[in-house]
Amino acid sequence: MSTPTRVIVLNGGSSSGKSGIARCLQALLLPDPWLTFGADTLVDALPAAMRASDTGIDFGPDGEVSVGEAFKALDEAWAQGVAAMAQAGARVVVDEVFLGGPASQERWRKALRGLEVLWVGVRCDAAVAAGRETARGDRATGMAESQAELVHRGVVYDLEVDTARAESVDCARIIAARVTRVLS
Repeated sequence: MSTPTRVIVLNGGSSSGKSGIARCLQALLLPDPWLTFGADTLVDALPAAMRASDTGIDFGPDGEVSVGEAFKALDEAWAQGVAAMAQAGARVVVDEVFLGGPASQERWRKALRGLEVLWVGVRCDAAVAAGRETARGDRATGMAESQAELVHRGVVYDLEVDTARAESVDCARIIAARVTRVLS
């Protein structure tokens, strides 16, 4: 029997459906409680002064995301903190956006070293993600389209799902089947 998965990392662009998948995994499909933490959780926790600043994080009018040194340091601490929770026994779903591609994945690999991790690519057609972005109304226009493919370049996954072709719950079922197969 394999080691049980402790962490599921969902990587996809803005409005790709990661949060919906995470909610479905928590509510319906995974045994035991799983905590969900995402890039938005970190951004929401930042002091207001770090939003729209050179040292923090800035969202450009075209959807471009720029991060400064202070944000990078906090992001590193964030990954280490999430990993510490998993090391202490929590099961965690990470809802992430790998703007740095393989470098972003490597940062998480280092933080999660020693844990069984399921790496999941959450793909979504850029036009579909852009439509969701418009419907949400809480994202900079253009973010979804610019990130749709960028976040996947050079990233290696155990599993990929496509929310433009399947509902979040169906994608979550595919992921849960992989996790529960290891548990049985």
